[in-house]
Amino acid sequence: MMIYTQYDQASLDWQYNNRLQVLGFADHLEKWDQLSRQTEKEFHVIKDIAYGKLPRELLDIYPSAQPHSKTLIFIHGGYWHRLDKSDFHFIAGAFSSYGITTVLITYPMAPMVSMDQIVSSCSTAIHWAHKNISKYNGDPGQIYIAGHSAGGHLVAMMMTQKQFGENAPAAIVKGACAVSGLYNLIPIQLCYVNDVLRMDEEMALRNSPARLQPMAEYPLILAAGTDESDEFKDQTRELYTYWKDKDLPIELIELPGLNHYSTTEAITDTSSPLHLAIRKMMRV
Repeated sequence: MMIYTQYDQASLDWQYNNRLQVLGFADHLEKWDQLSRQTEKEFHVIKDIAYGKLPRELLDIYPSAQPHSKTLIFIHGGYWHRLDKSDFHFIAGAFSSYGITTVLITYPMAPMVSMDQIVSSCSTAIHWAHKNISKYNGDPGQIYIAGHSAGGHLVAMMMTQKQFGENAPAAIVKGACAVSGLYNLIPIQLCYVNDVLRMDEEMALRNSPARLQPMAEYPLILAAGTDESDEFKDQTRELYTYWKDKDLPIELIELPGLNHYSTTEAITDTSSPLHLAIRKMMRV
């Protein structure tokens, strides 16, 4: 029985099971860990700063050596219930040479909290950064956000926010990059991932950027790998199609030969068109 477009339950589950599709997925995770631990040794980092009151409302900061530096906030993936900011410290290492302050956030996870709360926590983190980043040599007027997979979804959701907390309009962010993200949560609500997320259809719809209007007018980079599943590629194309006629600059980047895990590494690969696009957006 078909439950979503041309997919039955087994095929839809397979479309969203990256660990089955990428046979060497564990090698990527090990590489990220090694690079992240090396980054901790090479650069100054301040860990586990609370940006809210809930467990896991924490962030790590790699301050630039120079005051008033542009700031990149990275939101990790893991289907909203796995991984941690510490797994992605290598992102900071790749941008340190450009004099950027990098913030890596983590957030409360399913099933302990709802998707609504996860989105709210990320909004709180950006509000916190705007108020406090100058203490870490960041410029509150030059904040950019990026995320991978579930983090890409959360980046897009941030662009649907009218404001981040009180007196912090959406315009405090100057640009965004969403990589291999999930922008229509209806198929997620219908597949195995929802065993953990526990979304109903209404919650899935109100947290689907492809069904929402962007409130932001700042640039958005959307990227996906050509070796990702058809559904993941369709997720990116769907958001691009829906948002490309809105009042914001949007760029779609297809990454040849990259899978769901290696697209993360393209963020830090200085020769990658994705890395170069981020630099161009941030003007570094």
